[in-house]
Amino acid sequence: MSYADQTLTCRECGASFVFTAGEQEFYASRGYANAPSRCPACRATRRDRPQRSDYDQGPRQMYPVVCASCGVQTQVPFRPRDDRPVYCSDCFRKMRAAR
Repeated sequence: MSYADQTLTCRECGASFVFTAGEQEFYASRGYANAPSRCPACRATRRDRPQRSDYDQGPRQMYPVVCASCGVQTQVPFRPRDDRPVYCSDCFRKMRAAR
């Protein structure tokens, strides 16, 4: 397949950039179906930015619950639903080991 240079517009900064035939061939060899939507400068800036993680967001919100198995008061890191039982960590471990 032959490739020709394409002029694309960066979705982040709006600048025009050339998607060369060599880059298109490289993308095709890696199995990438879409052309880049950001210019090389914006791609580099985005790549160098530190990734967000759960640790960056501060402490997790915990929700108080009563264990459906032993009745002990505990906390879980998700909002419990009324239609599903919630277990303390000990009961959850026991149930998981039993499987």
